[in-house]
Amino acid sequence: MRAWLCAAIALGALFCVPVDAADRIVVGSKIFTEGYVLGELAAQSIEASKPGVPVVRKLGMGSTGILFQSLNTGAIDVYADYTGTLAEAILKQPQLRSVAEIRAALLKMGIVISEPLGFDNTYALAVPEEFAQREGLHTISDLARLHSSLRAGFSYEFMDRQDGYPGLTERYRLGLDPAHVNRMEHSLTYQAIDQGAVDVIDVYSTDAKIKKFKLRVLDDNLGYFPTYQAVWVARAGFVSQYPAQWRALRQWQGRINATTMQDLNAQADIDKRSIAQVVAGFRGSTVRSQTLAGQIGRRTLEHLWLVGVSLAFSIFIGIPLGILAVRHRRTGQVILTVSAITQTIPSLALLCFLIPVFGVGTKPALAALCLYSLLPVVLNTFTGIRGIDPRHLENARAFGLTPGQILRRIVLPLASPSLLTGIRTATIVSIGTATLAALVGAGGYGVPIVSGLSLNDVPTILTGAIPAALMAWAAHAAFDLLGRFIIPAGLQRSP
Repeated sequence: MRAWLCAAIALGALFCVPVDAADRIVVGSKIFTEGYVLGELAAQSIEASKPGVPVVRKLGMGSTGILFQSLNTGAIDVYADYTGTLAEAILKQPQLRSVAEIRAALLKMGIVISEPLGFDNTYALAVPEEFAQREGLHTISDLARLHSSLRAGFSYEFMDRQDGYPGLTERYRLGLDPAHVNRMEHSLTYQAIDQGAVDVIDVYSTDAKIKKFKLRVLDDNLGYFPTYQAVWVARAGFVSQYPAQWRALRQWQGRINATTMQDLNAQADIDKRSIAQVVAGFRGSTVRSQTLAGQIGRRTLEHLWLVGVSLAFSIFIGIPLGILAVRHRRTGQVILTVSAITQTIPSLALLCFLIPVFGVGTKPALAALCLYSLLPVVLNTFTGIRGIDPRHLENARAFGLTPGQILRRIVLPLASPSLLTGIRTATIVSIGTATLAALVGAGGYGVPIVSGLSLNDVPTILTGAIPAALMAWAAHAAFDLLGRFIIPAGLQRSP
């Protein structure tokens, strides 16, 4: 067991190594088109500043809560947000309306914001123009008379935020049927309303798809939604350490109006230009885009790191736990039960549970993957050993073999088919689940998948989905080959 203990300690040290430890600036962004555009604008502006500092992009990291926690923990240095969101969702002080009030409140938390960039991207509700004309819809209040039949498709964050659906339906007394209110990813709401699956969706006022899909934005006649002026949000430590880079970001204050922002979003959303090209064109510069092979190669290394650590954990921890479960019945029941319960937790929920413990970035992703990969190995180790004929063990003891020799020479070889199946399953599960790591800035194949979903860009999604599928297939084939060398000849299945 001494070797297992050393391996476990070495594995645990991986969580303590700062993977991205270097003198660099980390830029984050939210998971919708405008978030990607503003995140890239921040990154390119910093890269063009003097003196030069390397920039790490962690774009499309998820909701406001994840981004702000990333900022607080130092996982990122700067990102773009909105005054209304900061007051409502972060500070929980909706009465704060002015930039000065919000800035003063955030400064107490060690957070600095810039002056507004020049546009207001407020929440709004939109319906198809044809539907609006037929039903005589002009204001949000008009929706109340359709409450029993109206089908809504709202984004996850809009549904959960107090300045979103909960407060909106209370202010306007909409009384929508809960069975007709669907939660979905923001970019997919446009597809849903275009296909006639829903009648009303939440939109951002600068969304380019409002015109593309011929939607009517309903007037917020009761003035429910606050002002959402775009600002840069940064750690106070970043501002003091990199004053030149902060000035480079502040150069955009008051220079981006709503029409300009909507046009930039349209270039990415509708014209399908890369975010880097869109931003470079706006800045009047050129950008050297990384080749597709280079992008896939980088994401492959990130994905292999995530899967490799979880696989090491499942082997070094799962096998001893499986052995322990066989030798001690009561302890074994606890081990198997806890492992099974962990496996039933939705992967995204488990990832969110671990953020308060490990922060945002690679560490919570690794922790979640390690826990998820544990059950297959523990269970298959337990099953494989329990299935060994007791007479083999009795004969080994009769020959004078020690318990350690019996384990190494008899038990593990006989249980190897089941054990290898467990490791194979853990690997395949990790390859698929690791795509969620992109939501906390851990990289991997999930980055293009999340980006593609946000931009409704199938080719981008495929640049992550296809390599992930190929990696799973390669892992499956590799374990078939490995089995020929590890599993004793008498236990191998005939081809």
